[in-house]
Amino acid sequence: MAKPRREFLGWLGASTVLAATGGSPLHAREPGQMPAAGPGGLVPVGSKWDVSWTDRIQGKHRAVFDSPEVSEGAALYRAVMWRDQYKEIYGTEPSEMSPVVVIRHLAIPLAMNDAYWERFSIGKEEKLKDPVTKKWYTVNPIRAAAPDTPPRWAAYNLEALMTSGGIVLACDLAFRMVVAKFREQGGLAQEQADAAAREHLIPGIILQPSGIFATLRAQQAGCSYILAS
Repeated sequence: MAKPRREFLGWLGASTVLAATGGSPLHAREPGQMPAAGPGGLVPVGSKWDVSWTDRIQGKHRAVFDSPEVSEGAALYRAVMWRDQYKEIYGTEPSEMSPVVVIRHLAIPLAMNDAYWERFSIGKEEKLKDPVTKKWYTVNPIRAAAPDTPPRWAAYNLEALMTSGGIVLACDLAFRMVVAKFREQGGLAQEQADAAAREHLIPGIILQPSGIFATLRAQQAGCSYILAS
């Protein structure tokens, strides 16, 4: 991993006691309420999936960052870096940028909270060590910034990205692997395991039927595509 990514990762996930973000960035809909037609005139026809996020892709500059692997948080890093560099070069504001991060396939642990990472030893499983403590991460290192994070890295986390208008989507097919962990370890029935897994999904991340659906739908909404690895 390049030195800047090592540096920013070292400052993330260092503490499990973090300030609340002040609410989910999701825009809730009443049951049955359908969002307006997006690019191509697409309107949901009664599906259980929330695709209202497409209405939030309003920025002049739009990009979807595809994360099929953990890759040390590369998708998040590139999404925030893209926004920062546009501001530096063109003076753009966050409202002019629409970053979409799609967490799918083997990257699904990145969509889960610290309790999940600790319970299932995800840091050890993914071979991710805190560069400061030299121990396996017991928290999701890209979920939120620790209180002592330097200003330059304060926005390089999922919660900050969503709070500032970014969109984070997760693949439900990959999420089935998370459900399986709860079912196998706790001896839970399928519905119980599914409920437990959803409780550990980071608030604000929106499950989609698949990562492929999410990525292609974001492109239909005008996003340029980046494979983050």
